Amino acid sequence: MAKAVKKKTPVKISGKKPRPHWRKDWKKAEKAWDDGLAVRRAMFGPGGAENQIADTSDFMWPMQDYVTRRCFGETWTRPALNRKTRSLITLAMLVAMARPHEIAVHVRAALANGVSKEELSELMLHSIIYCGVPKAVEGFRTAHGVLKDMGLE
Repeated sequence: MAKAVKKKTPVKISGKKPRPHWRKDWKKAEKAWDDGLAVRRAMFGPGGAENQIADTSDFMWPMQDYVTRRCFGETWTRPALNRKTRSLITLAMLVAMARPHEIAVHVRAALANGVSKEELSELMLHSIIYCGVPKAVEGFRTAHGVLKDMGLE
């Protein structure tokens, strides 16, 4: 015979308000799109914003829409971290994943967001310990190539 399941009484947490549902806090799609496009333009210039979107295919359109709204319009615009900090965090994660194409894209963005060459070098050096020598060397080489292309090295 099956046992009766007791219903748990919700625990009351004194003095705490429940968190608002996450969907209520998200921006409306149009505002997120406009904010995301502005962030992309500031970080990557028109080539990484309007031009890239205008040149996209029907196949790639859902990705461009998602990245513009969710990544740049909702995540990169959150107030707790500034863009420079977000750039450093993003680069560290890309080094850890060994993503040289994205590292190159985000090195340019990091420079636009105020990250210095010295900070980039320190990030790559720091990543040797936590990501391993091969991934960090790949990051160093990729960043160095971007700096050379930009006439900064």
